[in-house]
Amino acid sequence: MSIGKSGIGAGLAAAVLSWTTAATALPYNYEIGLQPAASPVMERIESFHQLLLYIIVAICLFVLALLVWIIVRYNRRANPTPSKTHHNTLLEVAWTTIPVVILVVIAIPSFKLLYYEADIPKADVVLKVIGKQWFWTYQYPSDGNFQFDSLGLSDDAAKAAGEPRLLGVDNAIVVPVNKVIEVETTGADVIHSWALPEMGVKMDAIPGRINHTWFKATRTGTFYGECSELCGAKHAFMPIEVKVVTDGQYAAWLAAAKKKFAAVEVGGNTRLAAQ
Repeated sequence: MSIGKSGIGAGLAAAVLSWTTAATALPYNYEIGLQPAASPVMERIESFHQLLLYIIVAICLFVLALLVWIIVRYNRRANPTPSKTHHNTLLEVAWTTIPVVILVVIAIPSFKLLYYEADIPKADVVLKVIGKQWFWTYQYPSDGNFQFDSLGLSDDAAKAAGEPRLLGVDNAIVVPVNKVIEVETTGADVIHSWALPEMGVKMDAIPGRINHTWFKATRTGTFYGECSELCGAKHAFMPIEVKVVTDGQYAAWLAAAKKKFAAVEVGGNTRLAAQ
């Protein structure tokens, strides 16, 4: 089933574009580190990442210091007669217990983060994501029970629309800021993966199974992601675009979207943009 361009569709797109700020979730040349967090989950992921970075740097510096000390202290000139020591109880206990302590230090915040991601708060908006070869279908079962397809734009279309190459789509998701968005993912054909880096979301979309995750955007703007599971020939052309808006703007978009996608039957195989 196909829906052609209409005044409602054009007006809706213009309104959404005017509501949101410039695209923020974009990779840049020579960028170092993670993209700025835009959700509580991603903030915790960043914090855990920093903890691991400090531990890794400390271990590397310690090993480097040991290597330098051994080279200087035990080279042939400084130590012409090698030691015959082959057993040291204190050293063996230390190199066994210290790694265990480090792993415990890592495990505690790791499990806390996993439980925080898995424990989904009461949802304000439910978004169902269906991965298909090679585009996404989105349903809003709690806000009007409508659905639409989201296809990646061609290079020319992306340039004309001011969208980044391989990231812009014809129909973007719109969600309200500071609201819990529960995401239900599934696949219609093969395994896909719905990933939105700045929100700390990456969930597989598996045929015959519904997976659950969530995010809560802490600022308005346009955020991009991509399918992160190798799903076939056009895997690289399954972008994700999410526009985070205020409550009033979301209500206005919702009213227009219900009219725009009214002809789409939920559960049908929709295609809202020409290939």
